[in-house]
Amino acid sequence: MKSGIVSRSVSSVSSSRSGSFFARLLAILSVAVTIVMVDSVNADAEAANPKYAGIVVDAKTGNVLYSENADRLQYPASLTKMMTLYMTFEALEQGRIRLDTPVPFSAYASAQAPTKLGVRAGGTITVEQGILGLVTLSANDAATALGEMLGGGSEDRFAQLMTAKAHALGMTRTTYRNANGLPNTAQMTTARDQARLGIALRQHFPQYYGYFSTRAFKFGSRTIRSHNRLVGSVRGVDGIKTGYTRAAGFNLVSSVQVDGKSIVGVVMGGASTPARDAQMRNLIATYLPKASNRGGSSALIAQAAPAPAMIETPAPVQPKKAQQMAKTITAAQPPVSAAAADLSLPHKGPLPDARYQVAETEVAYAETAAPKSDNPLVAQPMPAPTKVKTMTFKQQAVVAAPKPTPASMPSEQGETSVDNVTTASTTPSPTRAASTSNGPTGWVVQVGVSPSRQMAMDLLESARSKAGKALASAKPFAVAYAAGGDQLYRARFGGFDDQRDAVNACKALKKVGIKCWAAAQ
Repeated sequence: MKSGIVSRSVSSVSSSRSGSFFARLLAILSVAVTIVMVDSVNADAEAANPKYAGIVVDAKTGNVLYSENADRLQYPASLTKMMTLYMTFEALEQGRIRLDTPVPFSAYASAQAPTKLGVRAGGTITVEQGILGLVTLSANDAATALGEMLGGGSEDRFAQLMTAKAHALGMTRTTYRNANGLPNTAQMTTARDQARLGIALRQHFPQYYGYFSTRAFKFGSRTIRSHNRLVGSVRGVDGIKTGYTRAAGFNLVSSVQVDGKSIVGVVMGGASTPARDAQMRNLIATYLPKASNRGGSSALIAQAAPAPAMIETPAPVQPKKAQQMAKTITAAQPPVSAAAADLSLPHKGPLPDARYQVAETEVAYAETAAPKSDNPLVAQPMPAPTKVKTMTFKQQAVVAAPKPTPASMPSEQGETSVDNVTTASTTPSPTRAASTSNGPTGWVVQVGVSPSRQMAMDLLESARSKAGKALASAKPFAVAYAAGGDQLYRARFGGFDDQRDAVNACKALKKVGIKCWAAAQ
């Protein structure tokens, strides 16, 4: 009798434990399914985002596994720092600098907008701290300081070297104007170009590429953690870089190496961090299985000629702590190697089922037949590198504490710079009443030039949000004009009663780091 009671009791306990286990298992499965569904929804939403561009490249063969708007001009935002790091790694490899070389911070570098390390003017960090600051925090001040040091005291000069290096690597549609990626309407790139750069970083500097997988580092009393949420959370992801500005959207370049396969994916113009990350996860899950586990015996991206050798020149005026840096880099640009110019990722790849059309003004380009090459990236017929119409912009003279002017801005003559040019009229936008042909009459304030009306309006919206009350009653508008066969758009604020009001508004913009000038409309 008692034995039966004990038997039933044990059976009851076993059943209860079994039920509890299955309940927990179902709960875990439910959460996992929910996460997958959310990622799927985010990825679908991203594919319908008009700013979106993406590409996935097999890093062993050069085959394009997926592309969507891969050649459309986009703002790079902090993906710019990938090239800053490429130039830094090159200088390290050539012995021109060391990981413990001090990097001086000018007043201009120290004043860069967050995110940043927060080093005061006159202070220094090591090159290694600068690298870690860029790959984790995406520190704008550290990027500018590195750029000034490698550019011989001028970020403008460094941007010229960056652009020359990009073109030498086959990134023919990329133009750099600063070292950190903060807004500049002339700084443009494409998803395809960023894929090339991601592959080049891995192949050309394997000894330094490991920095991109850093998840946290100590800087003084601070522990700085990486912005790249896929490192450590998605199997095989070993870097590379995130980026965001309001005009650019949320950008991400990811490198994946697992089970003998290797891809580099690029997502640009994302609507949010979760949507961008979900889209990259989706691309990795979909296209990594399709990548080849063979190949990789030769470099896909030919290593371009190194930057000019360091020569003795007068050192730029820097804080006392940095005066030991007596050698600087020449301003001459490295030549574009013929081997690098011959390489180009294919212009066609599989497209997603759902597509969308975007009305976008782009720089025109023409394609020609690709030359013969034994490189696996061009083993089959494909278009030659994209040819881009370029514009020549005047550079400002180098000063002791360099403060580069965006290429889209005219040189200033003090606080009352005036442009009396009258622009031609265009058809007003049906969706933006402020974007009229000539805009409001009277005095205006111009904040930049963009390749499309929408980008110009985005630039104005960003400026207004930063300036606050100074532009509360101003009217944003975009004016089209022709330049070298291309149509560009001046981003302007109107509605100022006189020159003084326009100049005061411009002063307020400059206080928050936005270049501008007053003009009589």
